[in-house]
Amino acid sequence: MLLFALLVCFIPNVLGQLEETQFGEEFDFDLADFDLDIAPRRVPRQVKTILSKETKPHIQELSIKTTIISRYAFTAVYCAMLNRHTAASEGVFQFQVPAGAYVSNFTMIIGGRVYQSQVKPREKKVRQESGRGRNKEAGDASPEPEVEVFKMAANIPGRNRAIFLLTYEELLQRRLGRYEHVTSLRPLQLVSRLSVDVTIVDHSPITDLQVLPLRNGRSNTPTNPNAPKIPAKPEPPITTVIKKENNVCKITFSPNIVQQAKITTNGLLGDFVIHFDVQRDMGIGDIQVLNGHFVHYFAPKDLPVVPKNVVFVIDTSASMLGTKIRQTKEALFTILRDLRPTDRFNFISFSNKIKVWQPNQLVPVTAINVRDAKKFIFTLATTGGTNIDGAIQTGSALLREHLSRPDASPNSVSLIIFLTDGRPTVGEKQSNAILGNTRSAVQEKFCIFTIGLGNDVDYRLLERMSLENCGMMRRINEDANASAMLKGFYDEIGTPLLSDIRINYTEDSVQYVTQNLFTNYFNGSELVIAGKLKNLSAESLHVQVTASNNDKSIVLETDVPLRRRQIETEKHVRAATAAMAEGAKVLGSITEDFVERVWGFLSVKEELKSKLKSQTSKEREEHVQHATNLSLTYHFLSPLTNLVVEKPEVLPDNTMAVPPTVGPAGGEAENDLPGDPEDEELQGAGGKPGKPGSQTSSVSSSRGNVQRRPAKKSITISKTSADGDPHFVVEFPLSKLTVCFNINGEPGHVLRLVSDHKHSGVTVNGKLIGAPAPPGSHKQQRTYFSTIIIVVDRPRRAYIEVTPKKVILDGRDRMVLPCHSTVSVESGALSVSIVGKSNVTVTVGGNISFVILLHQYKNPAAYQRDHLGFYIGQSKGLSHSVHGLLGQFLYEEVGLAELPADGDAKPSTVLKVKDRSVPVVRKSRRIYSGTQSVDCWFARNNAAKLIDGEYEDYVTSHMFDTGEAAHGTNRA
Repeated sequence: MLLFALLVCFIPNVLGQLEETQFGEEFDFDLADFDLDIAPRRVPRQVKTILSKETKPHIQELSIKTTIISRYAFTAVYCAMLNRHTAASEGVFQFQVPAGAYVSNFTMIIGGRVYQSQVKPREKKVRQESGRGRNKEAGDASPEPEVEVFKMAANIPGRNRAIFLLTYEELLQRRLGRYEHVTSLRPLQLVSRLSVDVTIVDHSPITDLQVLPLRNGRSNTPTNPNAPKIPAKPEPPITTVIKKENNVCKITFSPNIVQQAKITTNGLLGDFVIHFDVQRDMGIGDIQVLNGHFVHYFAPKDLPVVPKNVVFVIDTSASMLGTKIRQTKEALFTILRDLRPTDRFNFISFSNKIKVWQPNQLVPVTAINVRDAKKFIFTLATTGGTNIDGAIQTGSALLREHLSRPDASPNSVSLIIFLTDGRPTVGEKQSNAILGNTRSAVQEKFCIFTIGLGNDVDYRLLERMSLENCGMMRRINEDANASAMLKGFYDEIGTPLLSDIRINYTEDSVQYVTQNLFTNYFNGSELVIAGKLKNLSAESLHVQVTASNNDKSIVLETDVPLRRRQIETEKHVRAATAAMAEGAKVLGSITEDFVERVWGFLSVKEELKSKLKSQTSKEREEHVQHATNLSLTYHFLSPLTNLVVEKPEVLPDNTMAVPPTVGPAGGEAENDLPGDPEDEELQGAGGKPGKPGSQTSSVSSSRGNVQRRPAKKSITISKTSADGDPHFVVEFPLSKLTVCFNINGEPGHVLRLVSDHKHSGVTVNGKLIGAPAPPGSHKQQRTYFSTIIIVVDRPRRAYIEVTPKKVILDGRDRMVLPCHSTVSVESGALSVSIVGKSNVTVTVGGNISFVILLHQYKNPAAYQRDHLGFYIGQSKGLSHSVHGLLGQFLYEEVGLAELPADGDAKPSTVLKVKDRSVPVVRKSRRIYSGTQSVDCWFARNNAAKLIDGEYEDYVTSHMFDTGEAAHGTNRA
């Protein structure tokens, strides 16, 4: 089977396998299939015509769900396509991802098979041989400045469905006093069920929330050309619903086909744009702490504006003729009106020749100077080539000369704003030489901000020039509204509030801190720093911020109480998980680590910038290695990694070709389980580092060793479990006791392990399988759990069936997941995460989780059977009325008592449970696949008196039985 790389630069930990299904005649295309909640006769004629003529697979559902937690956005895209024809047909999944985001997962489910992507290091030869790199289709040099296109084509069998799953992450940047989140809606066809769900949760109250009309991403104009002019307070798109409660906000947008067709019939709806900000107080900023990492958001307000010295360097070469120079002039006229009286400025135009408006000086902002500057701008004419090096040298000389004068303000902010639409064609043409000359001219005394206009610009040169000189670069697309974007860019940097900002933390408490030195802070922006906490036992973290504001030095200091901040951050992570849209619950596992992922995200970005600024090949290679390791650790599809996925193949009989077996060749073993005290030969899941079946690996970098987790975040599970023959272990945290017992069941019996049907809607049943006892055993037979069923009745009925070989998830879709693969998937209230050949984690609603260990054998003896171990992970969502063999103990308290000796007998120990006394003895049990030994108090005789009623009360009629058992009375 061929493997191929999606050379894109940007995955959901959502993935699964649809049970193979052939759609019958009842799936013939009809408007009734769309569930529009409207009468079919009201569908416009043109919509019917478009739909009836469709030959490509139809997008049944496109669901985009985003959770923004403290400005860090997790987005999961779910796209379901239906091939209505009898023959296989190519389906194309295409989605625009923000250029600053990183894809973190991509999965296809086609014809009942799962195709999960992997992120691997990019090899240089791939780029050299194929010439693709991150091309237009893959997303490196997309002409769209703000997005990159993720595109995947795959054959879909006839009368079948394909599901495409994509997740990506981004840290929202604050510009002009607000954050902007953009969701691209360009499915290229009308969609039966289209929905956008955005949940915003923040530590601080959310302010200035605004949903804009759908816009064309390139020009920032409404998608519908016939739409009226945008009012001062624009109205959100039709069907938009906004629910806001202080720190939590939920926005939904779900137009049906008719409403989509009224906007456009080609499926290019545009961008769904949300603006918001958060309430911030004066002081050190917002610091959040979670799981050994911290993130610091610093955005001071109400500070005096620092004077600036600015030189505008404008390209007037022949290629600027027409719209470009006209829009540039319009922007400069507007910018002139916004200059402050304390500022100083000058203009330089360059082509073959270089013209300086006011030679050898920067002039103050007066009415006369502004008038004369407008005249200079008005008379700019386009001609000749492009002398980039000469223009930068001239502008730098002007600023150096000004800063050397006695009357120059020592704390003013100096900068060059440089605009070009081309590459160097006159004077020095070599990029490295131009960059070296620029560094020598700037001398770290001011910053250069570069703007590229159009598609013929050497953006790498402009980006390196700005990065090496404390500035930033902005791309403006060829057909964008350059005037508005130029003015917008100037507005971002036109109001400096602080300079020379340094943010320090207690040295012995932190490590691997991201950038903490900043040349300037501009009004409406935000500085974000993240790091690792080295001393996890420290009570507080000392933070100091020093900066300059005009003629003043500013020092801010505080001690951050780490434990309290950890609790506060955990609280709003829980709020984010609870507020997530149903289809986005799968993101819960990674949002719980959002602070660490912010650190990883920023670290990758900074290593890439450092690579671009590197002066030597050795230095560059170090940054490449560090960025690659971090990308692999956090599964980011960065410029240094490739997305590799198996290409689906449809066979002539309309079925999917079987993918290669995952795991070691030759049927090698699953992981070993030392496990059962009576059978040291038993082998199962648990995983040992370095073994072929192990599913984890360590990634080493200069930022330390980071554990790469293949599926979702490992869950801290309790000892409460039913594993082995089956041996039950119950942990009583409040009583600080652990109790164990055996159940000698019959093969075929179905035992109720957890029963909370009336309250949380959760029931867990386990089916026993028999096996002969090993030689020398005192037992005649042994029993193990062969199947675990988890039934959930809220918000709608769904279930998960787990066996040692497969997992069936029946929720929104029916899916069959192989246990040999590492996958994650969600459906409705249920989510499943499988670590191949090791364990299955089932999460219900975000606050209930169960972990099922997979015990399998290399070469089973006659008395060995593949089986399961059941562990309770998180039980917060279960009610206090929960019952079952394990469930009844979750909220119970017990105690120990010693009975006096009777005659020559030794004193005996009893366990006090409710009003019952249960004789117990001290014993040791091995749990977690034999990796941990636990001391427990053992109750004999099938847990008589320990459990409510008797064993038979927990035997159910079938695997899906959720009825309340009639628990017997106990006799003390």
